[in-house]
Amino acid sequence: MSLAALWGLFLAAFAAATLLPAQSELALAGLLAAGHKPVWLFIAVATAGNTLGAAVNWLLGRYCTRFQNRSWFPVKKKSMDKAASWYRRYGRWSLLLSWAPIIGDPLTLAAGLLREPFASFILIVGLAKLGRYLLVAGAALHWLA
Repeated sequence: MSLAALWGLFLAAFAAATLLPAQSELALAGLLAAGHKPVWLFIAVATAGNTLGAAVNWLLGRYCTRFQNRSWFPVKKKSMDKAASWYRRYGRWSLLLSWAPIIGDPLTLAAGLLREPFASFILIVGLAKLGRYLLVAGAALHWLA
């Protein structure tokens, strides 16, 4: 295991959780396919990076949505309105879907916008992200066996 591999995975997971296009599942599976160990450390690093990336979205929702009508703002108004509606309807537990493509990032942004307390946000999002990486690692290791 190299420090560069851990940093690369952390950065891929962080970027994937922000509004940037990135693919952290492939990075994790690739490291596992290359035989890197310990598996738990890669899962922990990916979870930490992805959860911290989601925290950036929460901060954007909390403090930067006054710019949402600007052309450079990373989330379109329609997506933001849909996520906010979903969040109002299902509340904080909708953050269990924060791992999901397309809807996950806007949900974390909506959580900030709608003033979800940071402690509950981090706990729920962290659990959701951990669950996803456990499934990815399990599938990758099963496929490799």
